[in-house]
Amino acid sequence: MDLSIVDLSPVPDGGTASDAYENTVEAAQQAEQLGYSRFWVAEHHGRGERLAGTTPEVLLGHLAAETDAIRLGSGAVLLNHYRPFKVAEQFGALDALAPGRIDAGLGRANGTPAVDRALGTERRVQNPDEDQAEKIEAVASHLYDDYPEEHPYADLSIPRSGADPPVPWVLGSSPSSAGIAAELGLPYCFAAFIRPQFADYAFEDYREQFQPSRLAGGLDEPHGMVAVNAVAAETDAEAARLRAVAEATYRRMERGEVGSTPSVEEAIDELGGVPDPTPERLDDDEWPRAISGSPSTLAGLLDQLADRVGADEMMIQHVVPDHDDALRSHELLADGVGLTPR
Repeated sequence: MDLSIVDLSPVPDGGTASDAYENTVEAAQQAEQLGYSRFWVAEHHGRGERLAGTTPEVLLGHLAAETDAIRLGSGAVLLNHYRPFKVAEQFGALDALAPGRIDAGLGRANGTPAVDRALGTERRVQNPDEDQAEKIEAVASHLYDDYPEEHPYADLSIPRSGADPPVPWVLGSSPSSAGIAAELGLPYCFAAFIRPQFADYAFEDYREQFQPSRLAGGLDEPHGMVAVNAVAAETDAEAARLRAVAEATYRRMERGEVGSTPSVEEAIDELGGVPDPTPERLDDDEWPRAISGSPSTLAGLLDQLADRVGADEMMIQHVVPDHDDALRSHELLADGVGLTPR
């Protein structure tokens, strides 16, 4: 199984963004050594005291200098905030820094009204799916110099490494994003840690509607990845204890408390106890927002979820406050899945 990581650059308790970025660099280097396929970084706005992952295009440039082989990418650049040409220039520059190993993960998300105003983002457009599809196609066309000669952008160029250009991915958490990926013939990553109930529908739509791509950077056949919230520990019980943070964080979000992350002890107290361990096998209609387990348990669960939707790859996201626990989780999971160290 190809396994990857998406990192949110959480700010440690009592720490700063500098500490968060140091942890992200260490996690990327560890992922490379352990044999993970990709290391992506996220984009969140307006919560800098808790999440330092605001500008993947900046952080990826630093990661390019601190790693050698692992693919690096955005999970995701929120394209509704930006113009496609500028995004393509940024990823062209990243490709020049890390030739042939950049993924341009493209998504969309509205923030709070204040965040959207500060970014100059129009919250309501007549057809957001059509607008997003056009923007993704434009980014891909710039990245691959794929505009026809008569197009007004045909003479524009972006930085290039000479190796394979950045690979555009469509990212989302709903069937509408799957439809865009299928229409454009691009690889698709579904965020199951946001809306797991749509995972089956999204992948079904992606595969049924997929069209061989007319874009230079597109695919002839569908290729999908699922991002799941997962944490590993030596035992199922200890992993469930760490998963308490994700469970409590989701409850806080449902109450409108966005951006706050409890400690393990605070989470257990809020939940009224340690959550039950994730069973070794889920029911056919069961897809939790977070899973946990020993290396063997979690490897089996990832296989089951990948098989359920026909995913080609899996990606790990987690909410683990302690950086050492997070690194240990990645190490155990790599062993459980059987990754080959570099």
